[in-house]
Amino acid sequence: MIGEIIMTNPLEAAAAGNDLPMSDLVVLDLTRARAGPTCVRMLADWGAHVIKVEATAKADPRMKGQNTQRLQPDFFNLHRNKRSVTLDLKKEEGHEIFMKMVAKADIIVENFRADVKNRLKINYDDCSKVNPKIIYGSISGFGQTGPYSPRPGVDQIAQGMGGLQSVTGIPGQGPLRVGIPICDLTAGMYLAIGVLSALHERHRTGTGRWVHTSLVEAMIGMLDYQVARWTIDEDLPPQVGNEHPINVPTSLYPTKDGNVNLAAGGDHMFARFCKALDCEELLEVPEFGNNDLRFKNRVKVNDAVSKVTQKFTTSECVNKLNEIGVPCGPQYNIAEMLEDEQIKHLGVTWTTPHPEKGDVQINGNAINIDGHEKGARMPTPEYGEYNNEVLRSLGYDDTGIEELRKNEVIV
Repeated sequence: MIGEIIMTNPLEAAAAGNDLPMSDLVVLDLTRARAGPTCVRMLADWGAHVIKVEATAKADPRMKGQNTQRLQPDFFNLHRNKRSVTLDLKKEEGHEIFMKMVAKADIIVENFRADVKNRLKINYDDCSKVNPKIIYGSISGFGQTGPYSPRPGVDQIAQGMGGLQSVTGIPGQGPLRVGIPICDLTAGMYLAIGVLSALHERHRTGTGRWVHTSLVEAMIGMLDYQVARWTIDEDLPPQVGNEHPINVPTSLYPTKDGNVNLAAGGDHMFARFCKALDCEELLEVPEFGNNDLRFKNRVKVNDAVSKVTQKFTTSECVNKLNEIGVPCGPQYNIAEMLEDEQIKHLGVTWTTPHPEKGDVQINGNAINIDGHEKGARMPTPEYGEYNNEVLRSLGYDDTGIEELRKNEVIV
């Protein structure tokens, strides 16, 4: 079966036996772009045996030039710890092969537009008939049903429609996109949580589930208390730039040699801040007497705090304030961040071989499970690299595989 073949693949020897928490799971990855792959990466990083099922270039012209695209930093970082097969799901033989894979798999993840899986006849109902235990995870732009469900959805659109851009940016300068594809990333993580929840349920019931979320639902979920401010008090959250929506002072402040991030919004934190940076006279200012007053006098408070922080270097502020228990830190660019001693200690990057650049560093997984070592067990696969291996595990011989290639079912 697929799982047995994959788990005995020679590449697994490099994975120190792969005794990771999800090493008994087989995942069929139909995803593309970022949201779906983010979910699958969470599973792959923790040991799941992932088969990335990719369309042939004949079936989808966007797949042309795949091996070049795969070497770019984004794709190479996103699709580690996987195997790739190509398959034209529009062809009868391709659909038949996929369903044979479904019969042996634990999880399917896809992020097509809501109606595509129905047209391809690979939706949850189709797959659960072949394997009632299958967990089927889906991400769409706007939900699986409803008036917007057929629309194409991407992160940019969800940031705007989900309300995030309305609370991001400098007041008066208009809505602003955040600097990462936050809707894609959070939708992927939400779906991973849902898939694992359904797996847990399957241990009790023996049956699978369809689990789904969308970019816009994930975005609204991440807005959290900003939504609750409106639904409960009809308090419409404004843009506040680098500042905290409620707690003051919490923002980015100037120093002698740059900037410092400071979170001293609570009354006890503000008192500690004043003590640490020798500005206890601020505690006597009536408008600064508690957080409600500081919130109402945000501009005046920030001006006063800025005058204080400018007397010190960033390092002095960070050391003095952390020593007294006030959250404070530097503002880094990516290169500076990776050179920080704590970041290095955490081991946030993983080493993996790149076909053209030798060993490179990729962004690791933020979860730590005591007793397990994490890392890149396998680099991003070449397009269709594991076609022969997977097809043989399904009972196809070399002649049958070449026939599939001749008929453009695979590449």
